[in-house]
Amino acid sequence: MAVEAVEKKLYNAASKGDVTTLVHLLEEDPYLVHGVSFPCSRNLLHIAAMHGQTFIVEQVLKLNPQLACNSDSQESSPFHIAAARGHVEIASKLLAVAPEMCWWRNKQGMNPIHVAAMNGNVEILELLLEASCFPVMERLHRGQTVLHLCVKHGQLRALKVLVEKLGDLVCTKDDDGDTLLHLAVRCTQLEIVEYLVEIKVLKQKTRNGMGKTVIARPPRVQ
Repeated sequence: MAVEAVEKKLYNAASKGDVTTLVHLLEEDPYLVHGVSFPCSRNLLHIAAMHGQTFIVEQVLKLNPQLACNSDSQESSPFHIAAARGHVEIASKLLAVAPEMCWWRNKQGMNPIHVAAMNGNVEILELLLEASCFPVMERLHRGQTVLHLCVKHGQLRALKVLVEKLGDLVCTKDDDGDTLLHLAVRCTQLEIVEYLVEIKVLKQKTRNGMGKTVIARPPRVQ
């Protein structure tokens, strides 16, 4: 069978959860689990994580757990992809095999907890926070925290979970001196502003790098 045809069958098996076909192909050529590469330099775990195929992830991890540490062309690990898609079971299995992946950053400078926060995947956040609170403290572009990221993308539920776990981080400024409130007002995230102004440690008169305060409170969201 031509290499291209085998790779296509493997891709289809990994994306559709066809364990029988996957196992059969890998029994015929065990090297495939180590050497096959799909578009964007993704491996079998990337594909299975992308499509939420937990059984495929389990099977591939048994054959080659090192694949959990491989990055694609965007420097995203399978863990990044599971975090982005909100596949909690897959994230849990990858975390058990390669806990160091919590720290790895993709080309956007984000580790998996940043990716989960940006996409509002609260269950992934809770899983990662239970494992370790340290990766969540990593700063992003221009000194923004994961809380700034939640505000920027309008992820109120994720923000609440993180504030509950990491209360002290709520007052942190980015490199421009912007607090969460500055950013929420600028991005017109009204629900988030309503939530943040109730947090007593946040000072609405704090000035950012341009000397601006959060002057006006927007109307309450109905």
